Amino acid sequence: MTTNDNPVLRVAGRPVGRYLTRPELPARLSPRPCLHPVTTLAGTAVTEFRPADHTHHLGVGVAVPDVEGHNFWGGRTFVRGRGPTELDDHGSQRHVSFQLRDPDGFVEELRWIAAGTELLRERRIVAATELTDSAWALDFTFSLTNVTSGPLSIGSPATNGRPGAAYGGFFWRARKEAAAPEVFTADREGESAVHGGRAGWLALAGWGSPRSSEVESGGGWTLVFAGATEDTRRDPWFVRSTEYPGVGSSLASEERLPLPPGETVVRRIVTVVADGRLDRQDAAALVRRAVSQ
Repeated sequence: MTTNDNPVLRVAGRPVGRYLTRPELPARLSPRPCLHPVTTLAGTAVTEFRPADHTHHLGVGVAVPDVEGHNFWGGRTFVRGRGPTELDDHGSQRHVSFQLRDPDGFVEELRWIAAGTELLRERRIVAATELTDSAWALDFTFSLTNVTSGPLSIGSPATNGRPGAAYGGFFWRARKEAAAPEVFTADREGESAVHGGRAGWLALAGWGSPRSSEVESGGGWTLVFAGATEDTRRDPWFVRSTEYPGVGSSLASEERLPLPPGETVVRRIVTVVADGRLDRQDAAALVRRAVSQ
């Protein structure tokens, strides 16, 4: 990694991602550290940062729209009975320090602050591992601890009255291309079939031609997401492919997630980043290898 505050993540000596600890962002975007750009081993970009369709989408990271009424997602806040509303309710995730920094990963401490008060302390562990000559894995674990003297709870637009919008947690904003990526699990296919469901793994397969008006044959990329702990596997997937390409976990899908004082919630997502468009068999094999390492 580099010695500055934006370390480069490497796999077998090849750069595959840059970690932005202090991206300069307006308050309404809920400033937070993130990975961008992230690439395949061949160099194809598979993230976006502040895209025009959703300027608060920031590569790969952790974003939560409702922590005890504070927005750590960015953009408008969904208010029951009013819909998406511009509010002055944004918090920020602040990088404190790295406890460990190696070329293939790091351990970081962050503070989640809103209205001048620290609500959560986060420990983030990120590691990159080579799987094959055309695929690597990003292992991303985050632990959120309530450091206040009172109870907190984590919500989502879904728990606040917007059906189908249970986003909040790990989130990966992928590169938007001329054609929408395919999305599939071991037994389902298509956004409507996989969104909001639970699955051992979920794949997003793009075409690799963002500037082309035609879908090219061959090439492309595939992201395969897997929950690597029992708690993470219980979280439904939040998936978008048509409006924009993005995949995330849902910490609060049907009801708010309580977090008493001093308690910690932990989630671990492992993502295979592969060149080429994988089929179900290859996606499953790579994700099994990635999670077992």
